[in-house]
Amino acid sequence: MKKPTIHDVANKANVSVATVSRVINKLGGVKPNTEHDILKAIEELNYVRSAVARSMVRKETKTIGVIVPDILNPFFPEVLAGVEKMANERNYFTLLSSSHGSLEAEKQIIQHFIERGVDGVILTTANEEGSQLKPLIDAHIPIVAIDREITKYPVDTVLTGNREGSYQAVKHLIELGHRDIAIITGPLDTTPGRERYKGYQQALKEAGIQVKDDFIGYGNFMENSGYALTNRFYRLEHKPTAIFSCNNLMSMGALKALRNLGWRVSEEVSFIGFDDIEIAAFIYPPLTMVSRSNMSLGNKAFQLLHDRMSDKNVEALPKREIISIPELVIREASKQDYK
Repeated sequence: MKKPTIHDVANKANVSVATVSRVINKLGGVKPNTEHDILKAIEELNYVRSAVARSMVRKETKTIGVIVPDILNPFFPEVLAGVEKMANERNYFTLLSSSHGSLEAEKQIIQHFIERGVDGVILTTANEEGSQLKPLIDAHIPIVAIDREITKYPVDTVLTGNREGSYQAVKHLIELGHRDIAIITGPLDTTPGRERYKGYQQALKEAGIQVKDDFIGYGNFMENSGYALTNRFYRLEHKPTAIFSCNNLMSMGALKALRNLGWRVSEEVSFIGFDDIEIAAFIYPPLTMVSRSNMSLGNKAFQLLHDRMSDKNVEALPKREIISIPELVIREASKQDYK
C-alpha cells in the first residue's frame, strides 16, 4: 500500500498543502474548523506514525526544548540533569540546543523547536529583552527562563539570589579584614552579571569602603577573561588583597593565572568564586565558593513549565518567579585574617 503524502492529506481535507504544513508545524493562522479537518485527515490516512498523529490531535508531543548559551559551562549540564530528571518522571523527552550566546542562533533554535512541535521551552536566553521569543508566544508555547530575567514578556523565571550570594562573599572578605577587594564581573547586561556586581557594591558601601575602578574587572563569563583580568590586577602598583570571581569558568581562568604568576592563594591573596566547582574542595588551599543547587534549579524550572503545559487556560496564570538563595561554603583559601 502506498504511503500517504502531505498532498493526500490536503486533498482529503480539501485545503492547500501550505495549510496542512501550517497545522503540522503549529504555525497558526488556520481556522479551527479547517485545522480539525486536517487533523482528522492525518489520523484517517495514517500520514505519520499513529502515536505522532494522536499527539497532534491532542496537541502535545511530550517533548520540551531546552536552550543554553554554553554547554561547556558546568552550571548548565547540572541544570539540565535537574530538568531531565523531572521530565523523565512525567514521560517527557528533552531536546537540547546551545546558542553559544548568539541571538541569531537562538532565533533559529526557537523556530526549529516550533517546527518540531515542542510542548514547552526552558531557556537561558542570549538577550534578556526577549523579542526573539515572540514566535513561541504567538504559538502559545509555554516558556520558563532560567538565570535570566525577560523584560518584554511575563515569562515564568527561576533565578539564583545573585545579589545575596555576592554580598555574602564580599562581606566575608571584609570581615577577614580586606579592604582592597577586586571583582571579576560577568556581562552587566545579564541578570547574574548585574546582580552579582550590585552585591559587591552593597557589601563595600555598608563597610564604608570606596569602590576602586582599578579593582573592577569586566569579564564575559568565560575562562579567558578570568585569566586576563587576574593578570591585570597583578600588574597594579597597589594590588588587591582579595579577588571575587563571579562565575565558575572565570574562576578557573583566574586560578590558572594565579598559579602562573606565583601569586599565592591564602598567603598573598584571598579568593572566592561564585558557583562551587567540583575541584574547589580538593585543590590546595581548598577554595571558598558561593554554592547553589543547580539540579534544583532545573527541577523547579520543569515544574513551572509542566504547570503551564497541563493547564488549558495557560495564559491566564500570572507570571511566577522562584528565587533560590545560595550558600557561602567557607574553606581555607579565604580564611587568612588581614585585620
